[in-house]
Amino acid sequence: MTLAGLPAQDSGGGGGGGDANLKADVGPWHEAGNTAGELRTSTTGSLTDLDTANEGYAAGTVGFDSSGALTEILGTWKTRLTAVRDECGRLESALKSAGRDFGEREDTTKRRMAAGAPAPAQNKEG
Repeated sequence: MTLAGLPAQDSGGGGGGGDANLKADVGPWHEAGNTAGELRTSTTGSLTDLDTANEGYAAGTVGFDSSGALTEILGTWKTRLTAVRDECGRLESALKSAGRDFGEREDTTKRRMAAGAPAPAQNKEG
């Protein structure tokens, strides 16, 4: 890996393999945020489907012991799906924000390096 144009000292630990230069991309952050947004939309649709599928069930189950259980189950599923939907919305925003912040910091670092910021002194053994 190199940082500010200086090669890293060999730690002697080995491992890893592949290209030694650090490569980072903002894209995965935005892609993950988009996926969270898609999951939020899907979960919102599932909540609507759950409500639609259960319309009128109470009238059809009057007098059955299962009526109370169905009401309880419906409530717990709505609570769970609502929590998933809300968390996906939070993650969408957080992941996209992290990607945006990361990209801005990368651009700032590149500009500073291009402007000729002095490199730290190197230890020359020899």
